[in-house]
Amino acid sequence: MAENVFVIGVVESDPSHSYSMRYFEAIRNAHRYRFHPLLSANQVYGASHYPVAELLEEAEGTLRAFPERIDGLLTHRDFPSSTMAPILREALGLPGPSLESVLRCEHKYWSRVEQQAVVPEHVPRFALVDPYDVDGAGDIALDYPFWIKPVRSYASVLGFLIESDDDLRRALEQIRDGIGRFAEPFNHLLGFADIPPEIAEADGYHCVAEEIISSDKQCTLEGYVYDGEPLVYGVVDSVRAEGGSSFVRYQYPSRLPRKVQDRMVAAAHKILRRTGYDNGPFNMEFFYDEDTDKVWVLETNARISGAHSPIFQMVEGTPHNEVAVELSLGRRPDYPRGEGEFACAAKFMLRRFEDGVVTAIPSDEEVEQAREEFPELHLELRVQPGTVLGEMVEQDSYSYEYAVAYLGGADEDDLEEKYERLTQMLTFEFESPSSK
Repeated sequence: MAENVFVIGVVESDPSHSYSMRYFEAIRNAHRYRFHPLLSANQVYGASHYPVAELLEEAEGTLRAFPERIDGLLTHRDFPSSTMAPILREALGLPGPSLESVLRCEHKYWSRVEQQAVVPEHVPRFALVDPYDVDGAGDIALDYPFWIKPVRSYASVLGFLIESDDDLRRALEQIRDGIGRFAEPFNHLLGFADIPPEIAEADGYHCVAEEIISSDKQCTLEGYVYDGEPLVYGVVDSVRAEGGSSFVRYQYPSRLPRKVQDRMVAAAHKILRRTGYDNGPFNMEFFYDEDTDKVWVLETNARISGAHSPIFQMVEGTPHNEVAVELSLGRRPDYPRGEGEFACAAKFMLRRFEDGVVTAIPSDEEVEQAREEFPELHLELRVQPGTVLGEMVEQDSYSYEYAVAYLGGADEDDLEEKYERLTQMLTFEFESPSSK
């Protein structure tokens, strides 16, 4: 009999989307499972408001009304899904990490406290900030420049580079205007957890400031913990725009030296054991500074990265969604290596670094021609004619992502050549907002 697995926030309407159901249905032995969507993608991503009390009630109602046995529940989404999942699993008696262990990973201040306890050499200086305490915020014990971000958000939303008093003032104004979107639901979810008093003070309406890490390399470790033992099965490079902070490409496998990756893996193992996170997938982001040979940990996410699913499929032969599925059922994953069509693969983010109005997007004929030339292409268009980039949600603070393309290659040069040809084939046009 097939096992029933519920997936929070999976995309049902667009099979080209990296968070779509197709990447669960493409795993090995998919016929052994029946996947069920739990809450729509729009309810848990890109919403202007997350009524998590109602969402939890709706989700639990759906689960309890299901007429068959429920075998597993998972999410490949960020907040609020990743924090809701352990609450729902506990209510239904399903396997998975505890809520407190998830929070030790994803609460940006609590996670830094835990990291500092076991790998202080890999943790930048940081400070808790109350954005509503305008006078106190000016006493942050860090020199400029530094980063500031809410203790819980996602995709670098409300994250700012601070280089002066004026930068800090402007950033705090924007944070105060927007932080409630995350803080209100996060505080509700925190109410389900047993949290130390010194951490409880750092609720969702707080931020963390962190010193700038000097680095030209960033990567993400994808792995899992099973029965207390962490394992990393892949390392993905995160490539930023030259001279900027916005990502332009995720590339797999990593080009970092093996000895550097091994140091990151060793640090990740210590952090995960410290958090008590168990029987779940994770991805952990690191920086590497070649000049000083320093490794820095950025953050831990208690889930697979859905954005990496297509590139793992291209290289390893099956999406790493398989890892999340097996863990949700209480089993140790057995993820394959090197069974894909390509030696490397990447997610390319097409960005514009100034506001604008979209006046043209690729025609159906252009897209079809591109897919004929690149059969592995997964293309996600994020805009339509008339879209005002400055009004898009889920953007970082410095650019606008208007499309995403996944490609595979024989090597890095082949990958980059394919991407250049692709961008020449696809027509995107913009006008400045004032001229529209």
